[in-house]
Amino acid sequence: MQRTIFSQRYFTFPDAVILGLLAIILYGVVAIGREGRADFHPITQIDLSVSALPYYTLLSGIRGAVAYIISLGFTLIVGYAAAKSRAAEKVIIPLLDILQSIPVLGFLPGLLLGLVAVFPDTNTGLELAAIIMIFTGQVWNLTFSYYSSLKSIPLDLQEASTVMGLGWKEKLIKLELPFSGVNLVWNSLLSMAGGWFFLIPCEAMTLGDREYRLPGIGAYMDVAVKQGDVQAIVSAVIAMVLLIVIMDFFIWRPILSWVQKFRLEQSTSSQVSEPLMQLWIRESKIVRAIKIFYRHSMLKNRNKFSHLKRKESSFFRVTRTKNERGRKIRSDRWIRLVEAILVVSVILLGGYGVFKLFTLLRQVTFVTWLMLLRNTFWTFIRVFLALLISTLWAVPVGIWIGTSPKRIRFAQPIIQVLASFPAPMLYPIALGAFFALKMSFDWAAMFLMLLGVQWYVLFNVLAGALRIPLELNYALALMKASRWDRWKTLYLPSVFPALVTGWVTAAGGAWNASVVAEYIFFRGSILKTGGLGATLSVATASGDFTLFAASLTLMVVFVIFLNRFVWARIYHLAQTRFRMDA
Repeated sequence: MQRTIFSQRYFTFPDAVILGLLAIILYGVVAIGREGRADFHPITQIDLSVSALPYYTLLSGIRGAVAYIISLGFTLIVGYAAAKSRAAEKVIIPLLDILQSIPVLGFLPGLLLGLVAVFPDTNTGLELAAIIMIFTGQVWNLTFSYYSSLKSIPLDLQEASTVMGLGWKEKLIKLELPFSGVNLVWNSLLSMAGGWFFLIPCEAMTLGDREYRLPGIGAYMDVAVKQGDVQAIVSAVIAMVLLIVIMDFFIWRPILSWVQKFRLEQSTSSQVSEPLMQLWIRESKIVRAIKIFYRHSMLKNRNKFSHLKRKESSFFRVTRTKNERGRKIRSDRWIRLVEAILVVSVILLGGYGVFKLFTLLRQVTFVTWLMLLRNTFWTFIRVFLALLISTLWAVPVGIWIGTSPKRIRFAQPIIQVLASFPAPMLYPIALGAFFALKMSFDWAAMFLMLLGVQWYVLFNVLAGALRIPLELNYALALMKASRWDRWKTLYLPSVFPALVTGWVTAAGGAWNASVVAEYIFFRGSILKTGGLGATLSVATASGDFTLFAASLTLMVVFVIFLNRFVWARIYHLAQTRFRMDA
C-alpha cells in the first residue's frame, strides 16, 4: 500500500504551534471587531492589573498588523503606479513627500472628528482612526522603498524580461517583486517600528477638552503614567518587548530568511542559519497537505486548459490573438483615462485644501509666526544633535557587527527588537534617570528623541554592511591592508548610501518624535520646552485649530525644504560617488 502524508502521524508539534498561532490571531480579529461594534463609549476604563495586559497587548498587535496589511497594499499599488507612469509619478511623489513630513498627530483632528461623525453610535470610528493613524506611521517609508527598488532594477534584467516577452503581470511576479523583496522586508521592520512609536497617542487620543481611549497596551501605558503606577509601567514595557519578540520569532525572522534567496550579491552574511519557525512550517503536515492540494488543483486546471488549447484551430488562434491585441489597445486607453481622471482629481482636491488652509492661516498674527520660527529653530537643533550622536556610535558599531557572520547572528535579532520598540514607552523611566542626573528638560527632550531615532541609523548601517561583497574583503586581505585602510577604502564608502537613508529616516522620525518628546506628562504634571513639536502638542490639547494648522504647515514646509535642498543632494552624492553596482 502506498504511503501518503495522510497515512502517517498527522498531527505534530509544528501543527500545534501553527494552529495555536492562527487561533490567537483569529481571536484577536474577533475581539477588535467586537470592540468596534460596541456602543459608543469614547473613554474605555483601563484595568491596570497584570492579568489584563495579554488582552490589551493582543488588541494592539492586531491593530498594528491590520495597519501594516493596509500599508503593504497601498505600497504595492501606489509605489508601482509612481514607478511605471510618468504622469502619476509627477503627482504621487511630491504628494508622498508632503504626507511623510506630516507627523502622525497631524492627522488626528481630521481623522478623529470625521470618523466619529460617520460612526456616531459605535466605536468603529475610534478603531478606524487608531488603525489609520498607525498606518500613517508605517506607509510612507514602505512606499518610497518599493518605488526606489522598482526604479533601480538593473537595465540588463529589464532587457532580459522584454526579450522573454513577459507581460506586466509576469514581469511583476518574476522580476519586480523578487528584486524589491529584500528592501521591502527590511523596510517593513522600520515601518512597523514607526507605527509602534505613536501607539500611545493612537490609542489614548486627546483633542481639546475631549478624551478618547481604546483598550490596548498604548492606552494602558498612558493611564499608568498619569497615575504614576511604576509596576504597571514596567509591566507594559515587558509586555511590549514580548509582543515584538513574538512577532519577530513567528513572522519577521522566517520572512527575512526566506527573502534572502532573492539577493543578487554574495555578501558576508550569505551563510545564515534557518529560523526555527521556518523549520516548523516546512515540517508541518497540515501545511504540506495544503501545498499538495494546491499543486494538484493547479496541475488539474493546467491540464484542462492545455487540452482545450490543443483542440483549438489555427483560425481561432489567429482570431484570439487579434482580439487580445484589440483588448490591450482598449485597456491602454482606459488606463490613460483613469490616470488623467486621478491626476485632475488630486489637483482639484489639493487646490481646495490649499485655499481652505490659506483662509485659516490668515488669522495667525505676525508675532505668532515669529514664535513658531523660533520654536522651529530649537527643534531643528535637537534633531541635528540627535542625528550627530546617533552617527558617532551607530556607524562603527553597525560596521563592526555587519562584517562578522558570528556577530550578525547574535546581534541582528536584538537590534530588530530594539529598533521596533516604541521609545515613548521608555520616556517615564528615562526622564527619571535624566532628572536624577540634574539634567534640564531642554536637553532631556533631545535625548528622548535619540532613544528612538538612533536605531534607524544603526539599522541602515548594518544593512549596508551586510551588502559588502565578499570578494572585496578577500582582495584587501590579499593586499594585507591595515584595519584603518579597510575602513577608509571599503567599509565607510560601502555603507555611506545606506547611512544617508538612515539619516533621512532618522531625521523624519526625530521631527515626528518632537511632538511627544517636547511635551510630555510626567509625575502628575506636564513638561514642555521651546520647540515646534511642543507647540503642535499644545495646540492639539487645547483644541486651537488655527495654531495647529500654522505649526503643522511650518513643520511640513521646513521638512520638505530640508529633503529637497539638503538630503536630496547628499543622496545624489551617495548614488554617484559611492554606488556599488553588482
